[in-house]
Amino acid sequence: MKKEVSVHDSITIVEYQKRNDEEPDFSSGFILLDKPHGPTSHQVTAWIRDSLGLKRLGHGGTLDPFATGVLPLMYGKAVRLTSMILEHDKEYIALFKFSSNIDLEEIKSCISKLSGKIFNTPPEISAVKVQVRTRKIHEVELLELEDKLALIRINCEAGTYIRTYAKDMGLILGKKCELIELRRSKSGIFSEKSCVTLAQLSDAVWKWKNQSNPKALGKLLYPLNELLSETPQIIIAAGAISAIAHGAPLMRPGIISISKFVKKNERVALVKSTGEIIAIGNSSIDAEEIEEMENGIVAQPEIVFALTEDYPPQWKRKN
Repeated sequence: MKKEVSVHDSITIVEYQKRNDEEPDFSSGFILLDKPHGPTSHQVTAWIRDSLGLKRLGHGGTLDPFATGVLPLMYGKAVRLTSMILEHDKEYIALFKFSSNIDLEEIKSCISKLSGKIFNTPPEISAVKVQVRTRKIHEVELLELEDKLALIRINCEAGTYIRTYAKDMGLILGKKCELIELRRSKSGIFSEKSCVTLAQLSDAVWKWKNQSNPKALGKLLYPLNELLSETPQIIIAAGAISAIAHGAPLMRPGIISISKFVKKNERVALVKSTGEIIAIGNSSIDAEEIEEMENGIVAQPEIVFALTEDYPPQWKRKN
């Protein structure tokens, strides 16, 4: 089972900005927002983007206006990880209302059938193409049942539509089922315990802009490393950074150390010895194979954060 990380309690190599009173650094990082009822994810993201004076701000998973909960917001270099964050498993607390009373055995049997890999067609109101597809429901728990109402926790694969889940329950039980409340309690390793409300964020921005006090805002900004805290790392030598910045793969001589959790064809973080993430790549080997290698490709970078102007090439072209 994956560990649950609360960014308020964890410590990374890169110090949080809440430990100083410097101006906020928006070059790379994220905010964990507890999205309120009312606006869409896009509306909230646009408001925060403009309030902070950012060119771009990505969000990690659409929530309907009536839905609340965990919404990661990526800025700076971290925006490039938005698609990766969208892939994270999600957990929801959903309140369903049936057209007539439902008994305990009925609902237990129903959610048992709607576990594992299920068909989950997006509803017509969604922003994606409506087509039949499958999604995996990792875990379903009935939290409370009273007359026509059922409160259920659903841990599922990214892209699962809970409105569709409600419709399917209605079909199985032979009675109309409506999703009346929805809260995203987790997104990947991040839970609602680590989130900040829109009001808290708004107050922090006001203090920063009107009182020249960035301390409150700094407490709400977290480094890129936290988004990748579960991604296996390869510590790379300084000489390899320039090559990676200019598009080359990571070669065996460029490795200082490698996590034992690195697996072939899986995502890895390529990191400087200081803790700065240089790139996200795809591993070409398992960790245990590295000892047998003297040369060869270890990982192929896919998302590179190192800038070519910061790392000039360490070789010269021959005329």
